[in-house]
Amino acid sequence: MKLVSWNVNGIRACVKKGFLEYFKEVNADIFCIQETKLQEGQIELDLDGYDQFWNYAERKGYSGTAVFTKVKPLSVSYGFQEGESESEGRIITLEFDDFFLVNVYTPNSKRDLSRLDERLEWEDKLREYLVELDRKKSVILCGDLNVAHKEIDLKNDRSNRGNSGFTDVERGKMTLFLESGFVDSFRYLYPEKDESYTWWSYMSKVRERNIGWRIDYFILSKRMSSWIAEADIHCSILGSDHCPVYLELDKSYLHSN
Repeated sequence: MKLVSWNVNGIRACVKKGFLEYFKEVNADIFCIQETKLQEGQIELDLDGYDQFWNYAERKGYSGTAVFTKVKPLSVSYGFQEGESESEGRIITLEFDDFFLVNVYTPNSKRDLSRLDERLEWEDKLREYLVELDRKKSVILCGDLNVAHKEIDLKNDRSNRGNSGFTDVERGKMTLFLESGFVDSFRYLYPEKDESYTWWSYMSKVRERNIGWRIDYFILSKRMSSWIAEADIHCSILGSDHCPVYLELDKSYLHSN
């Protein structure tokens, strides 16, 4: 089973920059996107064979998530609980036979850290939500989590220490989450692989020089570790300031949850 997650930084713009060509080429069973930046009716994607699920932000041109899946889910929910008002469109949960898939776009704490407290509340709420799901069946979390967990996960760790996405408290929340029974699929396979990034500033020559951050993830319930056949970063794919991340699961483990 092949899964892809990509912060497209505006799906309408990304479509003009090769999104559909990559979508068809990768041929994922489940394809998740973040930062769609649109409202219902502003785009029609012809994705033959896929069911589409969208969570729009109330604010125009902001945030938003979507999941495109060949595998029909048992259920779909938006927000952390039934009937919850989730005005920024940051989370979609699909339940399948073997696992829950949770696609998220984590709030950025902002350059001046003015949204840090709200961000940390989100982290606690998300961890509690995922731990509760994990009690029922395995969980796959994917998306732009807006944090580089370890020094190896960004180019200039010393100069960025304390900056948004690399504060001790944000990194600590990621550590706490993983210690709650989850595994970072990329680091599970490649614990020492450096210069592997998923986001680059739009500043001149930054991406060409690979001065980036790894802030996009596939994180799984720890008991799913043996399911991981591959975890990759498709850094050559343009169209956004982020690139897609890829997860392949060994089908022989499906239905053994």
